[in-house]
Amino acid sequence: MLRLVQRDRWDALTAEQKEKFAPICPDFVVELRSASDSLEKLRAKMKVYVKNKARLGWLLDRKNRKIEISRQGSDVKILDSPTTLSGENVQPGCVLDLSDIL
Repeated sequence: MLRLVQRDRWDALTAEQKEKFAPICPDFVVELRSASDSLEKLRAKMKVYVKNKARLGWLLDRKNRKIEISRQGSDVKILDSPTTLSGENVQPGCVLDLSDIL
């Protein structure tokens, strides 16, 4: 799993909060489904992230060669065998090449 938080949100935390498990939801989350992962559990986990203000989430399902993209205020978008993913306005300039993943 990859989790990213915007710098201004991180800087707003106290030094003590930064030393422990920070009370902040990531802006951007990536989940890579392993062979033993339940797709339903990963989908539920992604819903929790979005509910807690994650702005963008990617669920990479290698087994089915699909990507599920979750965004604030939108339905989940499912892509079938895409070649790349963009971090959109949440992670500008971030492009993930999926050729070795899917």
